[in-house]
Amino acid sequence: MSLDWISREVMRLKRKYDETDPFRLCRAMGIILLFEPMGTHEGACKGFFLAQSRKRSITINCDLPQALQRIIATHELGHAVLHARAAGVKAFHDFELFDGTSRMEYEANIFAAEFLMPDEDVLERLNDDISFFGAAAELRVPAELLDFKFRIMKRKGFKMIDPPLMCNSNFLKDVEVVADDDEAY
Repeated sequence: MSLDWISREVMRLKRKYDETDPFRLCRAMGIILLFEPMGTHEGACKGFFLAQSRKRSITINCDLPQALQRIIATHELGHAVLHARAAGVKAFHDFELFDGTSRMEYEANIFAAEFLMPDEDVLERLNDDISFFGAAAELRVPAELLDFKFRIMKRKGFKMIDPPLMCNSNFLKDVEVVADDDEAY
């Protein structure tokens, strides 16, 4: 799938359902949302998407801070939208597919970055002359997800600085869990 196609699909879904909240969008699309405790220890599963018998569900680790749950939900929604046919009866989760070589993980990250950060919001932060990491904190996303958004915006023709990092598709696997929802990543 091309980056442009994923961007158009995000915009199509937002318009069709008139929704920018990933949790409400999942419900509107008939995707079952489950919240289960999975721990906050290193290697704990953060969430997964499962398609079985024409039923789609996303399970999110409820031990995570709310802001991170929102990011995980959006990433898994990306799998539901982009990879439902490929899912079959297997799950997309960070134990198997959150690796730097997985095209599906890369596409789900592009979906999440495009869904969670409208171009205008990113440009507004940059016009405020805020640092890359400061912009990520204000947008309440890990810096790695902002890196994905920068790549998208460059492809769209925006003149963007090179971010101070270059992340892989597996960044959500290693996102440090912060105890307080009000703290940045």
